[in-house]
Amino acid sequence: MTSATICNDAPSITPGHTPALEEMGAFLAEYSSWIFSSGSTCIRLEKNVRRIAAVFGMSVELSIFPRHIHLTVSSDGGRHVFTSIAAILDRPVSFAINASLSRLSWDVADHKVGFSQACAEFRRIIATSGTDKWVVLLLVSLANASFCRLFGGDSVAMAVVFLSTMAGYLVKQMLSEHHVDFRLTVVICSFISSVLAAADGLFGLGSTPALSIGTSVLYLVPGIPYLNSFCDMLDRHYICAFGRLMNALVITACLSVGLCFGMLMMDVGMF
Repeated sequence: MTSATICNDAPSITPGHTPALEEMGAFLAEYSSWIFSSGSTCIRLEKNVRRIAAVFGMSVELSIFPRHIHLTVSSDGGRHVFTSIAAILDRPVSFAINASLSRLSWDVADHKVGFSQACAEFRRIIATSGTDKWVVLLLVSLANASFCRLFGGDSVAMAVVFLSTMAGYLVKQMLSEHHVDFRLTVVICSFISSVLAAADGLFGLGSTPALSIGTSVLYLVPGIPYLNSFCDMLDRHYICAFGRLMNALVITACLSVGLCFGMLMMDVGMF
């Protein structure tokens, strides 16, 4: 049995017309790491990986943990085995990469691409920068302002939430680019957004100041980790489900800390 570790600075996989066991194992390990880090559930990861391996007459066994993925590829009825351990990447969720990698597995299963083309397409997908950050900034701000309206906020509250969300999310993008710890980023961004949103009440701008503060930090709520944790639990991936749940709870606690400090600084009553 051979083992290999795939990490961020691993060399590019050399694709061949018919993949060797080692090539397939290395490719699937890196593929698993990327799709999991991009927000995939465990069951989706397993299905995609096994779908690709089955096309080439190979089988895969997976052990998925919060920080690593242990993957074993076998062929010829288990006579040949290759094992890889892939580290989970510390990167933001990306629906675009997640969907593209899932589509790639179906393209391989439908014989639209061979192994060489699949490797090249995989490199192209993970190299994409995703949606323009300014577009994301605008859409997140609009979405949060819409939440404010959904909960009964007036037009002034919506405008305040839009601006406070834009400021907080812009800082979040800047801190992420400088690789600041995400937990500290959440504290800072929730603090900034809550301080700015408090202007609605302090200056008597609208009739729903409480909603301005309450909805100004909703963009930081870790909805995807909570949902993935529940899905993994249903699929009996209990370790992964617990890890994702703990991560979501920590982020929620950081959000609350920043919000409370912002309200205390602006002398906004919490009770």
